[in-house]
Amino acid sequence: MMMNRDVAVLQGAFLLADKLCLPSSLSSLEKADWSRVGHVVLEAVREICGEDVTAAVSWIKKLVCAVWLKVLCRETGEDIETAWRENPFFSLQNGLPDVNHVVLLEVVRSMPAAQIFAQFLFCLPQSRICTELERLVQHVRSSPTREDDIRLFLEVWWELWKGRDEQEEGGEASMETMFARQFARLLSESPSLSPQAAKRFKLEASDPPVRSPTADVLHILLHALKDIKDHITTTDLCLQALSISLDALHTAFLIDQTVVLPTKEKMHILSKEVSIREKKNEKVSPELIQEAQRDLRACHTPSQFQPSRMKLEEALKIITEVSQFWQNSGLLEVNDSSSYSAFKLEQSVQRVLAALQKAKAPETMTEMDDQETAKNKLRGLLESLVFPATESLAGVNAIVTATIISHRLEDYRDFAVLFVSEQSFAACDELWVNCLENNQAAFQQHDTLIKLTSTFMSKLHSESPNVSQCRKLLKVTADIFSALSLEDKNKALAAMLRLSSRGFFGRSVPSAVAGGFEQELNMAFNCIIQGRGGASAATSQGNLNTAVSLVARVAFQNPEAALRSCCHSAIFNKGAFSLMAEILQQLPGLRGQRDRKDEAQSNDDESREAEEGVDGGKDALSGSALLCRCLQEMIKTKSLSANEKEQLLKYLGLLMTPVMTVDGEEERRQSFLTRQEVVNIFVLPNLSTTAKSCFDIELSLQLLHAALSVEVHEPALSPHWVLDCSPFPLLYVLAQLLNQTLRCWEQPLDSTVHHWSMDTKELLVSVLTTLGQVVGAEVGAAPSSWSRALFWLHNKMEGLDWTICFHLKPIWGEHFKNEVPSSLLTVCDLPEQEWSGLDLPQYGQGTGLLAWMECCSASDSLQSIMLSRLSLDQRRPDHVNMFSKGLLVALTQTLPWCSVPQWTRLLRVLRELITSSRLHVPFSLEYVDYLPLLDLRRFSCDLRLSVLLLRVLQLLCGSSCSHWLPSDGWAHTGRLYAHAVRDIMNSVRAKLLLPSSGALTVPASASPQTPVPRDSSPSHTSVKAPKMSKELQQAKGSPLKSKDCQMEEEEEEEEEVETVPSQEVLFVLSQLFCHVQHIQVMMPGGQCEPLFLSSLEILSHYEAIMAAFPHSSSPLESDNTRHFFSTITDNLENQEMKAVLQQKIAQLVSSAA
Repeated sequence: MMMNRDVAVLQGAFLLADKLCLPSSLSSLEKADWSRVGHVVLEAVREICGEDVTAAVSWIKKLVCAVWLKVLCRETGEDIETAWRENPFFSLQNGLPDVNHVVLLEVVRSMPAAQIFAQFLFCLPQSRICTELERLVQHVRSSPTREDDIRLFLEVWWELWKGRDEQEEGGEASMETMFARQFARLLSESPSLSPQAAKRFKLEASDPPVRSPTADVLHILLHALKDIKDHITTTDLCLQALSISLDALHTAFLIDQTVVLPTKEKMHILSKEVSIREKKNEKVSPELIQEAQRDLRACHTPSQFQPSRMKLEEALKIITEVSQFWQNSGLLEVNDSSSYSAFKLEQSVQRVLAALQKAKAPETMTEMDDQETAKNKLRGLLESLVFPATESLAGVNAIVTATIISHRLEDYRDFAVLFVSEQSFAACDELWVNCLENNQAAFQQHDTLIKLTSTFMSKLHSESPNVSQCRKLLKVTADIFSALSLEDKNKALAAMLRLSSRGFFGRSVPSAVAGGFEQELNMAFNCIIQGRGGASAATSQGNLNTAVSLVARVAFQNPEAALRSCCHSAIFNKGAFSLMAEILQQLPGLRGQRDRKDEAQSNDDESREAEEGVDGGKDALSGSALLCRCLQEMIKTKSLSANEKEQLLKYLGLLMTPVMTVDGEEERRQSFLTRQEVVNIFVLPNLSTTAKSCFDIELSLQLLHAALSVEVHEPALSPHWVLDCSPFPLLYVLAQLLNQTLRCWEQPLDSTVHHWSMDTKELLVSVLTTLGQVVGAEVGAAPSSWSRALFWLHNKMEGLDWTICFHLKPIWGEHFKNEVPSSLLTVCDLPEQEWSGLDLPQYGQGTGLLAWMECCSASDSLQSIMLSRLSLDQRRPDHVNMFSKGLLVALTQTLPWCSVPQWTRLLRVLRELITSSRLHVPFSLEYVDYLPLLDLRRFSCDLRLSVLLLRVLQLLCGSSCSHWLPSDGWAHTGRLYAHAVRDIMNSVRAKLLLPSSGALTVPASASPQTPVPRDSSPSHTSVKAPKMSKELQQAKGSPLKSKDCQMEEEEEEEEEVETVPSQEVLFVLSQLFCHVQHIQVMMPGGQCEPLFLSSLEILSHYEAIMAAFPHSSSPLESDNTRHFFSTITDNLENQEMKAVLQQKIAQLVSSAA
């Protein structure tokens, strides 16, 4: 109802105006008559719109659209039957009297509605635009030509040059779209108008206007300006006209692409404009700034109305002519510094003068001369103009920039970067902080954030910072960071590390700010540790993402504190090392920039740099070096438990493991810590052969082993990373340490050299071997480059044990012979081309087999050579006998100083020697009451090996050798013997095919391949698997069998008893038990726990075999065995061990009954 009333009011006003024209009408109204009738229409519009600006714009737009279409309908003679169906403006338009173009243009001038008129012009083809502009020019020139007419002309011109108003554009239902459709329809239906015009009609905003050779908008406008120049009689209009014409010249002729101004320059121009307009009592508003931005953009963007008829020379002449005319009239003299038109003209003059210097020259000399003359004239005239100085104030700059950001105006993100970069803006405390707090989304780019960070640091580290504002700014900055993507977060973290390794806390800050951060830091890590419980995969991934965000947030504020907390949690919270490593792997930005030289610097150098403060980024460390420093401090200041050391090793191992990361669009595998970083920082400074404290050395060796063991699923890099870690000095130090461990039991208690463990010896051998293989590959690739280092290392090895050189065999290659004691050459046939003898005092006559045993234990390849090159004439019994006795002595000398891998190799050697009959070990019957009627040939090797070890331990525990070893040495010897016992048990059980159950299950890996003795019976090489006993079958519910079937099964069982060597296995186990008990009694202290456990294991196997094979032992035999075992066990001194063993022995009852 309200809409119909408003329409009626408007229609009534036009009808009244039409009556006021009598005896004429609005369809033939003259320009001079509008003042007599137009006030009726204007009053009606004011009544309808009231104070609502938005409604006023909408109604004026409807009015202009309806009047314009009414004019066109009158020209085309529109069919009313068609109009009411297809014209959305029919209800308003049909009630209006006929009008002409004068009414239309006077309505546009009076409202004023130049911008609306220009927006409707954009809906027309360029040829039609030219037609309408010509009508406008004709209207302006017609009498009387008023100042408002000139202003309308200039405003329409400039609105056309600014282009379409993007905010005014809409979709299908927008007024401009409906106007364009009606205009096109009317043109297509009109027989008097060209049909081609309608075809060329463009409805889409993105479509460029169609050019016509005769349709030259700039030609029309400039010539119109020339014609009406004498009607422009005020300075303001004159300055405005010259400014617009210069900008039209600039955008149509002098630039061919958009000129991009620096944001700071834009800001100064906008601020000056706002300051001038404020003096005219215009309030600073987003609309005002937005309009100023449109003006600025139009001045630097090539015009869409490119000239087709007009040449540059002609345009220059027209502008020069009108400028000269106005200058002669005194209209270009400006004294008012608050003149907006003067400021706009000054900007236009500066742009044109700069562009004239770069303008392209015409093709012909004549044109060039004429154009240059025109340029010089205009240049001289423009340069003679004097403008008052205008300045942009810092406060206005800040207000304008904040308004652009707050209302998301054009280029607001660029202005956001400027806003956080300028210290002058930050001085406007309240405005600056409020804008940041209320518009965080505008600053959510990592480069903007880093500039904000630098500016905030300056405020935070000033002499008297505002604590409340600083706390608020710290939170805002952290919130902006938290909203970034993970990729941008990493970029921001890397940038923060370049600024300061302590972030915002690189210098002294107010205690309230620091305290707030400490609280946030503790809360973040408490949440992470408490929330890492078991959950589904999706929940776990969500928890990980949350943890990454929490750590990233605190790390951005203070990278060092966050990394220190990560390290503390990883080491001292059980199981947290993997989560902390995962978090850091998600934050590669915390690695910072890597530099090999920086990585190799000592911790002291890094500490000094970190203490120098923020200035110049002097305390900026790489994140990986920072993390290493945090770990170093923990290792030095806290005594770590074994579990904490293990967590530290696993933590660093995970950080050294490459994971897939995304760097922009590129995916690559990277580790948070490089292996050379870990080695250079944790290993090289701590390795020493004279260190009294072993903690750092042993931990460093484990770290070196971890670094060498990291799996990298990529092609090997060349050169290898180890070459960045002083490989040859490192090899020499490792060799020195290994040299100290070779005789670890011989070191006195008060020795300055550390008392090494066998575990450390194994680790050293592993590390030295692996490192030797790596370096050897590099040396082999370029031997000439490494010759000097190679000879240096070989010379250094002369002072160490001769066996160590074999671990570095890959490095020596063909450069050096294998140097061994001369005594070895007497028992081995080694080629002189590859082997040479050394005269070593400790290897005198008769020590050849000792050296041979040491070689056999060194490596598998060396063991193979020693076995194949052994000089022994097996045809001479005296040689074999002498060799066997010598080997017994050599084994006694070697055993206590073997590591487990070395001992395993020696056991293989002993088996090979026994099997090949080179080693003679007679089997005595000292633990046999009667001669067993059994076939023990297939167990010959196991029995002889057990006897040999018994003889070795008897010799070692004898009076002549018992003083060799300290208690730790005896304990290690017991562990080695227990290892050999398990090896023999596995070998024995492998010969007895047992049901897969319980203690009888033998893993394939635990059963070494034992060569068959030469005297073993071939009849026992294939053994049937034993069937389950009748009791077991009945327990499984097997059906009852006939008597014949049962007899057949009993016969099969008797056959199996004869075939399966269960009795032989029981006999061998009984001998092994006696040997173990014998040795445990002999060993000093008699409390060797590994031997006690071996005895229990033997008894368990014995019991299991008796249960699986009931006929293997009769009740009488079982009773004799229990009595015999108990008698042996009575010799033990330890009562608890004795009681446990005798209880176990009592369970050995035959089930044959």
